[in-house]
Amino acid sequence: MTMVLRAADVPALARAEYVHEVVGAALGPLDVRAGDGNEVPDQVRVADLGAVRVGELSASRPGGADRRRRHIRVMDADLCKVDVVARGELVLEQDGRQARLRAGDFAFVDLAHPAHWANGWSTLVVAIAFPRKLLPLRADDVAGLTAVGLSGDDGPGAVFSSTARQVARQVDHLAPADGARVGTAALDLLTVALAGRLDRHREVPPDVAQRALVLRVHAFIEGRLADPGLTPATVARAHHLSLRSLYKLFEGEETSVAGLIRERRLARCRRDLLDPSLHGVPVSAIAARWGLTNPAHFSRAFRAAYSASPVEYRRLGEPARPAS
Repeated sequence: MTMVLRAADVPALARAEYVHEVVGAALGPLDVRAGDGNEVPDQVRVADLGAVRVGELSASRPGGADRRRRHIRVMDADLCKVDVVARGELVLEQDGRQARLRAGDFAFVDLAHPAHWANGWSTLVVAIAFPRKLLPLRADDVAGLTAVGLSGDDGPGAVFSSTARQVARQVDHLAPADGARVGTAALDLLTVALAGRLDRHREVPPDVAQRALVLRVHAFIEGRLADPGLTPATVARAHHLSLRSLYKLFEGEETSVAGLIRERRLARCRRDLLDPSLHGVPVSAIAARWGLTNPAHFSRAFRAAYSASPVEYRRLGEPARPAS
């Protein structure tokens, strides 16, 4: 279930107190503030994905928050979180360090210690909170990562950052069981990203590393569906795997690598065929847009997947004609 607080829905005089209570209950006690001391975040969304809590805070004006010693409770000793900047800029201070984060970057926060945040104009931050015991890394090592800016531009950090932002957008569409699995997957990716920063790759449990690698492959494929040259071989090379190792990696998945590429391309085509704004685009052009350059092969694969030809399927999205 998702909880949403919109500042505009609360009377101005009670707004600050209400936001403090809601944010405190969701992500831990703190003082929310703004540049002039009167404004608060425009919107706060919070959802639970199993043991992981995902929050999304949107602010149109400069502001911030302070978590002081008086806010820290006994129950917070085993809690931590990661702040991912989806838009704008954020400055985080903790344990004598300061991280300046831009869109895509993220930083680790220990909720058992005081911390301070300052956001700029038009900022959107995704906060993922979870028990520290779910992070299979040594506590001493992780303690050295608080308020250390981690890049979301490339490598495991980019995959985690992109996943975290996508998760925040999709929480309303996840069933409880799916949500719990998604939360676990996000933590697996975070573990790999943090281990990479610590140069502790060997400390990542094999099952966690494998799940994270599968997610990296999924993200790689999703971002390159339009490339006609996307094949299992190119996926394997991009991840420094042999083709045999890649197929072995997917033995426990619902489909093979080649099957995943085909399914995702067909799904994109299916979506575009139902899009009224693309009604004038030829079916073959839509297929080519997603890397399917052989019209006859595309038509056969589409019919096998959706029990209708691309042309027949497109008609499903056409508005009904009025009865004569």
